Amino acid sequence: MHPILNVACRAATRAGDIITRHMQQTDRLTIEKKSENDYVSEIDRMAEDDIIQTIRKFYPSHAILGEESGFIGDNDEYLWIIDPLDGTTNFLHGFPQFSVSIAVLHNGKLMHGAIYDPMRQELFSASRGAGAQLNNRRIRVSEQRTLDQSLLATGFPFRDFEHLDVYMETLKTFMKVTSGIRRPGSAALDLAWTAMGRVDGFWEFKLNSWDIAAGALIVQEAGGLVCDFAGGENFLNSGNIVAANPKLLAAMMKTLAPLLPEQYRK
Repeated sequence: MHPILNVACRAATRAGDIITRHMQQTDRLTIEKKSENDYVSEIDRMAEDDIIQTIRKFYPSHAILGEESGFIGDNDEYLWIIDPLDGTTNFLHGFPQFSVSIAVLHNGKLMHGAIYDPMRQELFSASRGAGAQLNNRRIRVSEQRTLDQSLLATGFPFRDFEHLDVYMETLKTFMKVTSGIRRPGSAALDLAWTAMGRVDGFWEFKLNSWDIAAGALIVQEAGGLVCDFAGGENFLNSGNIVAANPKLLAAMMKTLAPLLPEQYRK
């Protein structure tokens, strides 16, 4: 395992332990509302602080972009992108689907990613060119080639409803041509599950880079493809993302194309 990925995995599992230790105390947590339907708890901040401390111990000169802390550092040759608790609303309701997501970019290119599911003690990881693993065992995307037998994952708009109408058109269309749609509530885990074939594909609108950076690399290293709605690689900036094995991704993109106005193809 690459030393940077080893640190990312260590940081993710430590943060996951913090989260699970407080799972039964959510009624006593301090919770703040960042925006409509978007919450942050003291556990988010505790987990992020611990991740940052772990990174700083081994790589003090690296820059960090955290969901709660923002950008830290003055040298982004190496940039760590961290989501300490992807699925905060699930966590606060005791719904056991949330994760810790950590990615590392080198000169703007995704190089390492780790996603930890503390409820299942599942650690997904990948380094560019080295494949993807679940608990150190190689994983691959599914071999499903057609939409009619596929199971897709997505995320419903919950904060910004500007894109609701377009999203609903895509949802209705995929509902009619697939075996089913799932919305578990953690984009990072949706991508990790795509990487190992628990779901065959994933699409979502306007996510943040910390939601998808690690998962995108893990899908790619598991043999899948990841793109934005234009078929390009701008998903970290646009937040619009589609992921699947190559054959199914082509089918998903063909289905999405007539549903998306020009503004989503950037």
